[in-house]
Amino acid sequence: MPTRPRKPTDPPEPERPGKDEEEPIEILEVVGVDETTGAVKEKTGREERPAGRAGGRSHLDTSTLARELEEAKRDKDKYYDLLLRKQAEFDNFRKRMERERDESGSAAVREVLKRFLPILDNMERALRASEGSKDPLFKGIELVHQQFLDLLKKEGVVPIDALGARFDPRLHEAVLVMDVPGFESDVVLEEMQKGYMYNDRLLRPSLVKVTSGKGADRESSSRSQRQDRDAGEEP
Repeated sequence: MPTRPRKPTDPPEPERPGKDEEEPIEILEVVGVDETTGAVKEKTGREERPAGRAGGRSHLDTSTLARELEEAKRDKDKYYDLLLRKQAEFDNFRKRMERERDESGSAAVREVLKRFLPILDNMERALRASEGSKDPLFKGIELVHQQFLDLLKKEGVVPIDALGARFDPRLHEAVLVMDVPGFESDVVLEEMQKGYMYNDRLLRPSLVKVTSGKGADRESSSRSQRQDRDAGEEP
């Protein structure tokens, strides 16, 4: 009686007594069996992935990279702006320190120069008292005085020309106000103590006597009255 071919799903046949042991049968891993034909579906090592999922993942990665790139650009701009601000602050700090150092040094120099001015004043008083004298000591004081002035000029110290000038409260200090006929107000009549400038800055103000201008007003009023009286006397 003919037998039908065995299917892989059929149970193994019982061993027959009296026969030699048959060689072991290699059992293959069965993934799937076609129920109609009995053919075994072989398993492939590569699984197919839906095309739609791969495309969506690529789009997601591109969006993430673009977002990270924008964040990196914003961080770069922020830190670059911070760097510029710090550089500007450092430059301002350096300039301020240099300015303060220069001002401190200039103030120290002004204080030293101001201490020499009373000595210069005494020398000028001695020269005025000995004016016209032929004493060799007078000539020596005169030479020392000129050397002193030349030295101060090299350091930037120059005298203020106050006599006959208009009174300036930034340069002059009035010690006396006088009523002098013929003079307008705020005219320096006499210089009691000479003032000096140091590099276009006031080192010491000039002590001066100035006019009040009242004498000029009275003289103008008297002149006007005389003119009116003369006009009335005319026939």
